[in-house]
Amino acid sequence: MGSARVRETTSALGGRGCGSCRVPVDCAAHVRGPRARHEHGRHCVSSTVGDSAPAAGTADRLGLKPGMVVQELGWDNDTDDELRVAVEDAIDADMVDGDYGNVVDAVLLWWRDDDGDLVDGLVDALTDLVGGGSIWLLTPKVGRPGTVDAADVSEAAPIAGLAQTTTAAVSKDWQATRLVAPKTPA
Repeated sequence: MGSARVRETTSALGGRGCGSCRVPVDCAAHVRGPRARHEHGRHCVSSTVGDSAPAAGTADRLGLKPGMVVQELGWDNDTDDELRVAVEDAIDADMVDGDYGNVVDAVLLWWRDDDGDLVDGLVDALTDLVGGGSIWLLTPKVGRPGTVDAADVSEAAPIAGLAQTTTAAVSKDWQATRLVAPKTPA
């Protein structure tokens, strides 16, 4: 039948459908998995009513709007798919990867303690970032595997030429720290 995460419902049109988008459950997107998009651009990830609501609110708090280009770096199998889908829904597009080669409005950088030198990671994240854009450094929460010490972030940011502005919980296992290039006096 497809992905086990699909919540089946009866749509207003009377047919069986996905609870996230009301597309028939037997469509090819469900077979491709929880990150698959349907032809009309919606993802199917919800397994129960309200599953994506916290992630969707988080995407709004990150200041992401339709039309923005968001680059995602550091993706791995431990990243939060619900947050990723909420970000893509908020910007009404897929996120781009490190090979994009054009300017981006924001960067989501997934980072774990064993990912290497954080300063290098932050400098790499600046490569395509437009002036005034933000890097959202996503790190595992305290007590989760790969936790990054807050002092390491505070130390690495200014070395990379960034200022830390806010930190917030964005999912059950991840927190986000907003980093921006300091404004230079005119």
